[in-house]
Amino acid sequence: MPLIIPKTLPAYDALYNENIFVMHRERALAQHIRPLEILILNLMPTKITTETQIARLLANTPLQVHMTLLQTASHAATHVSAAHLESFYKNFNEVRNNRYDGMIITGAPVETMDFEQVDYWPELCEIMDFSETNVYSTLHVCWGAQAGLYYHYGVHKQLLPEKMFGVFEHRVTRPSNPLVRGFDEVFYAPHSRHTGISREDVDNCKALRILAESDAAGPFLMSTENGRQIFVTGHPEYDKYTLDSEYRRDVDKGLPIHVPVNYYPDDDPTKPPLFRWRAHAHLLYENWLNYYVYQNTPYDLGEIQRVKHE
Repeated sequence: MPLIIPKTLPAYDALYNENIFVMHRERALAQHIRPLEILILNLMPTKITTETQIARLLANTPLQVHMTLLQTASHAATHVSAAHLESFYKNFNEVRNNRYDGMIITGAPVETMDFEQVDYWPELCEIMDFSETNVYSTLHVCWGAQAGLYYHYGVHKQLLPEKMFGVFEHRVTRPSNPLVRGFDEVFYAPHSRHTGISREDVDNCKALRILAESDAAGPFLMSTENGRQIFVTGHPEYDKYTLDSEYRRDVDKGLPIHVPVNYYPDDDPTKPPLFRWRAHAHLLYENWLNYYVYQNTPYDLGEIQRVKHE
């Protein structure tokens, strides 16, 4: 939450220049407070695991957040009970007339397929178009980021020679951006994907800004200037043992997979993994909720304007 101090106090300018969030009293008095409405399109087959991981990050702020779970109607989930989906998930027809402060579009295990070959791609396009008019800020994660970059900006994904798998070192490239406020200059984040995006393609898109990247894993965090659309190519929401589960699953299936990078001590899968990305995962979601959802969304969600692709 912001520190509220008089704008004329010398500390105000000093803290503001240090990228610490301060708010002057006049702005604070003009604010109205209500629960944030966050829509989560969960495309992962392990829906309960994913919804729990995201809920953990959304809950770690003083803000009230009302979370609505969304599933695609054009693809039947097979790794979760119908009773769970019936109890906790909505389909797009049930929410298409609603407005939301924020939305999260998760990854999905379909990355090696062309987007147009994915059975729910037409429905996802309709949902992403909906996000431009009915959502203030949308956070796209992993394959969801690749899908959003392709749909909104024509940025293509590229098949990698081997799976990008492990916990990689990243550096902040725009430290003044609110999304990375409080980040260390170098931080870790997990990746688990067979495809990637080209930094050159992102640089050629005038609407996008790269906020953090990795020499090994490429662009990690991208955003439009106003934060209405945000793209994360990794999985900061993963918990300590998610990569471990994926590694052992692929080994059991006989799939070609290397030990996750920078994950097990001494690269030894018999040792408990190191959980070295948790703090920055929480900070990323806190910053998103605070600076691009809570602070900027109109109190009346009916006043949301369509995203402009500039």
